[in-house]
Amino acid sequence: MRKLLFVWVTFSSVFAAEFARTYTPPAFADPGRWARIQEALPDLDRLYLEHATNRHLPGFVYGVVVDGRLIHSLAWGNARLGPDVPVAVDTRFRIASMTKSFTALAVLKLRDAGRLTLEDPATKWIPEFRRVKPLTADSPVITVRHLLKMAAGLPQDDPWGDRRLDDTPAELSELVAAGLAFSNPPGVKWEYSNLGYGLLGRVVTKAARRPYQDYITRELLRPLGMSNTVWEFANVPAERLALGYRWEHERWQAEPILHDGEFGAMGGLITTLGDFSRYVAMHLAAWPPRDEAENLPVRRATLREMHRPAEVLSVLTDNPAFAGEANPRVAAYSYGLSWNADSKGNIWVRHAGGLPGFGSEYRFLPDHGVALIAFANLTYAPMTSINGQAMQLLLEKARLPARVPVTSPWLRRRAEQVAAWIRAGDPAVATDAFAPNLFQDRTESDRWAEIENLLGQVGAIRETTAIIPENQLRGRFQLVGERGRLEVFFTLMPEEEPKVQELKLQLVQ
Repeated sequence: MRKLLFVWVTFSSVFAAEFARTYTPPAFADPGRWARIQEALPDLDRLYLEHATNRHLPGFVYGVVVDGRLIHSLAWGNARLGPDVPVAVDTRFRIASMTKSFTALAVLKLRDAGRLTLEDPATKWIPEFRRVKPLTADSPVITVRHLLKMAAGLPQDDPWGDRRLDDTPAELSELVAAGLAFSNPPGVKWEYSNLGYGLLGRVVTKAARRPYQDYITRELLRPLGMSNTVWEFANVPAERLALGYRWEHERWQAEPILHDGEFGAMGGLITTLGDFSRYVAMHLAAWPPRDEAENLPVRRATLREMHRPAEVLSVLTDNPAFAGEANPRVAAYSYGLSWNADSKGNIWVRHAGGLPGFGSEYRFLPDHGVALIAFANLTYAPMTSINGQAMQLLLEKARLPARVPVTSPWLRRRAEQVAAWIRAGDPAVATDAFAPNLFQDRTESDRWAEIENLLGQVGAIRETTAIIPENQLRGRFQLVGERGRLEVFFTLMPEEEPKVQELKLQLVQ
């Protein structure tokens, strides 16, 4: 027995040295994934075309991004009316509040470079903020983080903020210096604030020592190859620019398009579907976490930080599945993005945009590697609802799969040892594979009494199934017997050489 124990320990030491630092990212395991997405594209086109007609959209463009590539697009209607100019895939639309994630990403990139911190008080970068009086005497100092996650206490301000896009730097300074009104104390409640992101544009300008437009263009747009994305509409050839309209009294009426200004950080970018697909591809490329070299304008970990909930969770019921059954979701705001998870376990990240004359939305599913983008030139065009329907169609009708965990070497090795121990009871295996707590939490004799009872019910074991991993250190497999199946669930401890800390057995009905 001692010799056998020596063999196990020696093998384990070699194994530990070889596998201690391995990590295998989750991967797509469904070979029919691409084919089903392609088959769903005609159905998606019909959804968007019906939406355009029902909602009186002058024109729109939408696209599907899969694994970093724009694989499908549809342009419809007119970019401008009288004389009509058709929408093309390369028509430039103002994307309104979809701009906010660029501003948030600029702040985080400056944070990563050590140029600012998220805990910096707003007054450090906006001196005029010293004249702003808090709502309550016990209010905390408003920080950059408060502004990023829309928790500074500023009121929802879409109608007011949407008309201030072209404010000058002096006008923003005067606005703040004159004092601001708050709807809530800071840090208490989320409330959508265009002003907050206008102020973040000022933070970027000060920390970067150049206008935020220039910093975002040089550090994000150009590295991504977004050469058709600009801040000022006058820099776009007239035949390539979508003009905005509102539907009023059963006809379209032109909306004035505002020039670039200090509020552009909250909603001023003008872009094409192709350009924006590059931006979305960058976000998708942050997943899954992995060892390969960084090749994006910002760290993948920083992008994933943007994708996680940061402020105020709420439960919403306005997310029916494609077939119509209830499918409630949980939503939260992050940094310039909204995080969502539904009752089926699907997670998506999104942001809409709305201005007089324009409406847009994009969403991406990090675990599924897919994104939807839609721009339209109607005031507050409801592109969120149609993207939501399209997403549900892909998830349900096209059975869009998510990445699944890949069995790690440690998990595979421990599963082999657990299966061997259950079948033969070798104490050397137990010594090598089990954490000390396993028999402290439940005695070995009690565990064996359970195993003998269960094996008596399933009969002689004929097969061990593949592991179904939940992550690198937790999973399950089945022992298939003559008369039944025994499911084995186990988790490994967090030491460098992880051993089995929990073991549960259950008959499969």
